Amino acid sequence: MPINQPIAEVRAWLTLLRVPGFGASVIRQRVAQHRTAAVVLANAKRDAQISDAARAWFAQPDEALIDSDLAWLDAPRHYLITIADDDYPALLMNGQNPPAALYVAGEPTSLWMPQIAIVGSRRASSGGLENARAFARTFVQAGNAVTSGLAEGIDGAAHTAALDAGGVTIAVLGTGPDMIYPRQHASLAERIVEHGALVSEFPPGTAGRPEFFPRRNRIIAGLSLGTLVVEAGLKSGSLITARLANEQGREVFALPGSIHNPMARGCHQLIREGAKLIETAAEILDELHGVGALLADDLRRRLDSDETRSLAAVVSNRCDDPDYVKLLAALDAQPLALDELADRTQLSAAALSSMLLMLELDSVVVAENGRYARR
Repeated sequence: MPINQPIAEVRAWLTLLRVPGFGASVIRQRVAQHRTAAVVLANAKRDAQISDAARAWFAQPDEALIDSDLAWLDAPRHYLITIADDDYPALLMNGQNPPAALYVAGEPTSLWMPQIAIVGSRRASSGGLENARAFARTFVQAGNAVTSGLAEGIDGAAHTAALDAGGVTIAVLGTGPDMIYPRQHASLAERIVEHGALVSEFPPGTAGRPEFFPRRNRIIAGLSLGTLVVEAGLKSGSLITARLANEQGREVFALPGSIHNPMARGCHQLIREGAKLIETAAEILDELHGVGALLADDLRRRLDSDETRSLAAVVSNRCDDPDYVKLLAALDAQPLALDELADRTQLSAAALSSMLLMLELDSVVVAENGRYARR
């Protein structure tokens, strides 16, 4: 069920998210003005700026449709995280036109993990697929989540390799959270729910449309510290993800390929435009360590300045959690690698990376070159 929201406010949000013509920016503006979704609904009749279609919806919303959305949320491990929630991922909040709300199936706290996006062609070569797998394995072994779009080709290879390596992966959908596309990735989606999250800004029952996938791509870029394009043609949607990542101030990386491979031309174009030419996963991890530290400092300042309760504060207030007690006992002033902490605590790398990020945001842990120490 939804996090930190009473049921009346959840229903108001579900009603608001289905208003015809109300995009993310409109909903954010209305909620910022009126504080809650319920108050937005209450004031809708006096809102002179809304369309006739929106006015008709506010006058008589489809209650059966809202009931079906609530039924989806009633299922285990299904969540609605709104822009008003403390648990809304802070990196995405700082991104470009953040969604008003996210429908999440799986583990919502995985959205706070340090993430690296891997994207590329649906018609990737065998070499491109193997590169995607190798980079995904290395990223999760270093404590990052791998984020992609569940598409065929590079996306699916990256998700699968991250899971096979025991890591966390996040799939952002261009459909509703219950409409898996492509259908052949249904079993992969089930695995992702168990070891990560499916994420969508579209309500349940929403079928995919071409214009929805660029909207999905901005979420992939917004959740991630950086985006790696493995293979892409000149008209690939992956180039949209890369552009959106660049516009949000995130790092963009591209793998070079043969001049005879049409799936390398998009990567070569990105490199000409300023993306970093990458040959190894270690290069990306080195680049993103500094970016992650700067973003953590920026997020800490932003969260501390808000009159809201940050997820980091929640963590600090629940340090009687046995896993956190175990982790804090394992840390010392001498920096330790993630695998050393895993040996000391017997916790998974995925769980440790999420906990360490929370403790770093809470100024309990300092991270340097992939190693962690108590501050």
